[in-house]
Amino acid sequence: MNSLWGSKAAREWPTFVVLAGCYLIWLGSVVWHEALGWWWVIPAALMVTLHSSLQHEALHGHPTRSAALNEALVFPAIGLFVPYRSFRETHLRHHNDANLTDPYDDPESWYLTLPEWNRTGSMRRRLLNLNNTMAGRLTFGPALGLWGFWRTEWRRIAAGDREVRDAWIIHLAGAVPVLMLVHWAGVPLWQYLAVAYLGMSVLMIRTFIEHRAADATPERTAIVEAGPVMRLLLLNNNYHAVHHNHPALAWYRLPALWRAERERTLAGNGHYHYPGGYVEVATAWLFRQREPVPHPFLRREPVAPLDLDPTPPTPTRTLPDGATAPETL
Repeated sequence: MNSLWGSKAAREWPTFVVLAGCYLIWLGSVVWHEALGWWWVIPAALMVTLHSSLQHEALHGHPTRSAALNEALVFPAIGLFVPYRSFRETHLRHHNDANLTDPYDDPESWYLTLPEWNRTGSMRRRLLNLNNTMAGRLTFGPALGLWGFWRTEWRRIAAGDREVRDAWIIHLAGAVPVLMLVHWAGVPLWQYLAVAYLGMSVLMIRTFIEHRAADATPERTAIVEAGPVMRLLLLNNNYHAVHHNHPALAWYRLPALWRAERERTLAGNGHYHYPGGYVEVATAWLFRQREPVPHPFLRREPVAPLDLDPTPPTPTRTLPDGATAPETL
């Protein structure tokens, strides 16, 4: 037991407090939704956002030394839409900073390749351009992101990827009790789906601005000096450049490190910095397109012709730490 908990878990009491608060507030808002009226939607959706931030902490190794225990702590799938293990696999790949914003190699990139953009119809172009405004990202960004994610996941399952299949089986095991409780409490399914969508939309306040296309890798990641409520909901991931520089650091240590390394961080990230917080981000980009949809300098050329070497490539699989290894039979 000491190997699982030990002094690290004792130091991580803030994470345990937030975990307990998240589940209690979410549970209370669902169970007493009738007494709260439509106001119940606000705490329930915000707890979906916070739970996603807690899952982010878990995949980065918090609050215990055990990956299995960390996964168990965020097992209830109150956000419904994304399996934790799939999130873990794609997010750890995202942390290969050399590939940040690459339309192919960064699984969290919103950019298209130029050839893809050239093949895109006019209606979809309008939608994607709107998605690059803050209002558009919060409105239909979750739907666009989920559609692409689910399509990729289905293709991988259809191709025989057992890791993705198992991720969804485990996810369903965590989602079914959530939906049973929601049904028992008398919340219509469509209402709870709307709550989960809203929670994802709030999370996209952060993801909308956290990365940009830049030649220098450190200049691709932002610092947003948010207020206390947003800092808590995002578990300080508004200090995103600090997080990418120190991905194993617990959320509650990020503000002190930001204060200690402020000048060095801003010099490194090209002063990609919003000192006015997300209000400043909204003022700048609520109805204005922040960046073009096709990546401005990566993947601008058509895909190269197929390699005619008859030797097939060695299949690989993604490990929990984001590295790859040969697939075993």
